[in-house]
Amino acid sequence: MSQKKRRAIPRFNTPIVETHCHLDYLEGDAVDAVLRDAFAAGIERIVTISVSAGNLDTVRQLAESHQSIWCTQGIHPHEANSWNTALAERVTEGCAHPRVVAVGEIGLDYHYNHADRASQLKAFDEQLAIASDQSLPVVIHTREADSDTRDILANHSRHLPRKGVIHSFTSSLELAEFCLAEGFMLGFNGITTFRNAENVRQVVAATPIDRIVLETDAPYLTPVPYRGRPNAPCYLPFIAEKLADIKLVPVETLLTHARDNSHQLFF
Repeated sequence: MSQKKRRAIPRFNTPIVETHCHLDYLEGDAVDAVLRDAFAAGIERIVTISVSAGNLDTVRQLAESHQSIWCTQGIHPHEANSWNTALAERVTEGCAHPRVVAVGEIGLDYHYNHADRASQLKAFDEQLAIASDQSLPVVIHTREADSDTRDILANHSRHLPRKGVIHSFTSSLELAEFCLAEGFMLGFNGITTFRNAENVRQVVAATPIDRIVLETDAPYLTPVPYRGRPNAPCYLPFIAEKLADIKLVPVETLLTHARDNSHQLFF
């Protein structure tokens, strides 16, 4: 691969918030290495995301381990068949932890359907209620479920004082417009750099700069020019460059807004 495609990670003046990654998918010294690379690239805070009953405790422990790491509590739609009263109590109790900044990753995924749709709808609905009760924002996953996502959010949005973010946004412009009108942020990641993601770039272009937050979803969705390698927070500057290019603004302007938006949302 050419040197141009493997150019060094740029370093900007504005600190960057990584709003969505999965540090617990790494093992041992890999976490320390990822954190070193992230801080060298200007990442100031990292939110590591809960997805299942098996990592509710793990992400909290990671957040306790470093002053720059924060976390969420919630069950991914892939895990919705495990949702029950006891798990709802665990999520609710976890939300009281001082390093927890949101309920998530929650939502609907009708692409893989790893859990049946009735279970997904129930888990999503009840976790939105938990977020409302705990006055926390939500981190939402939605894939090929625009209509049901819109219907559920229409029922809950007014009860969520801190709203939330639709993470890794790849849905329709119509859903984006609805979510923005309801007060949600949209999270964009390395998909914006993919050749076949023009639909996502169109949503970026239509999203006000004061509603954009940056994420990687690491270790997945590595941006160009490092596709093929495991993703990591240190690659956020490439995503910022792409978003700035789409929004026709200097990258420092994009970063300043994204940082302000992330702090408003989570901190």
